[in-house]
Amino acid sequence: MSRSTRLDIDLSAISANIAVLREITVEQKLMAVVKANAYGHGAVAVSRHIESQVDALAVAFTEEAVTLREAGIAAPILVLEGPHAASDIALAAKLDLWPAIHQSQQFEWCQAHIADLSQIWIKVDTGMHRLGFELEELDSIRNKLSHAGGTDLTLMSHLAAAEHPDNALTTSQARRWSELTQRWDGQTSLNNSAATRSAMGYRSDWARVGYALYGGQIEGMAADDRLQPAMRLTSAVIAIRQVPVGDSVGYGGRWVAQRDSLIATVPVGYGDGYPWSAADGTPVSVAGQLAPLAGRVSMDMITVDVTDCADVEVGSMAVLWGDEPHIDEVARHCGTIGYELMTRFTRRTPVRYLNA
Repeated sequence: MSRSTRLDIDLSAISANIAVLREITVEQKLMAVVKANAYGHGAVAVSRHIESQVDALAVAFTEEAVTLREAGIAAPILVLEGPHAASDIALAAKLDLWPAIHQSQQFEWCQAHIADLSQIWIKVDTGMHRLGFELEELDSIRNKLSHAGGTDLTLMSHLAAAEHPDNALTTSQARRWSELTQRWDGQTSLNNSAATRSAMGYRSDWARVGYALYGGQIEGMAADDRLQPAMRLTSAVIAIRQVPVGDSVGYGGRWVAQRDSLIATVPVGYGDGYPWSAADGTPVSVAGQLAPLAGRVSMDMITVDVTDCADVEVGSMAVLWGDEPHIDEVARHCGTIGYELMTRFTRRTPVRYLNA
């Protein structure tokens, strides 16, 4: 195929990140979050590569877990949203999935298959107010599950602002969590990527790690340079033109040349997953040199001001994100987060796996 735009996924970088996270988590079990197609990296390929390196996997909903099981993934899989219907519990029992339950109807669905569920996770709402039983419901739910035959129960919650361990919301959630875990004799799971990297001292037998697994740096936290980006979006220059001072480039004429400029066109756009919201000045690496986006992103192309770059020609490599620029830097220029950029790719973007 002749089109130059491609998404490279370095599986060895994910393995290296797991090693770093193992050093941080020490005595915790490590759960790799592979929801949303492994944050755009390919859930099946990533899970096959890492299932022997982690203690369990996690997905958002049952269909994602079924895809992994059908691909031959045998590792334990936690379903974070739990069952959406009674049929999901039947599948969980059949495929040995771990459902997380967070409301009473899910408990009722569990009862018919509880003997065949190897683990059940109970989610409590410590303050994020998204999913979870109220704190005062925990004892009742635990007793009902135990009475019905549930023998392996894990308590879980989710932090809303773990990247800020000292703010009021985090300390409030942590206080409630500490009160709960003082009277909980089973396994627990509180830590996400941010809490894991912050080395928060609250009880958490399982670390559920997603964004950091793929080399993402979390906004509001100091960068950990040991974490390697596993995703690299590349393309190549297909045209170069001189644009005189005062002329505009791209839809709507948003970018206007302040000097005689050299503009490179790269065949990647929002039809591939590159964000339409990217502002002028968003960094792009062209022929190994950072250059600013010049003009609005279109469906199939972007334009880059390479006036100050040396040796740029048709065919020169363009890196939209990877080691440099980093996806989180690009995201800041787009008014979004790297999580969104990772997960927005369309099917027309070719994917190549490295070090499989």
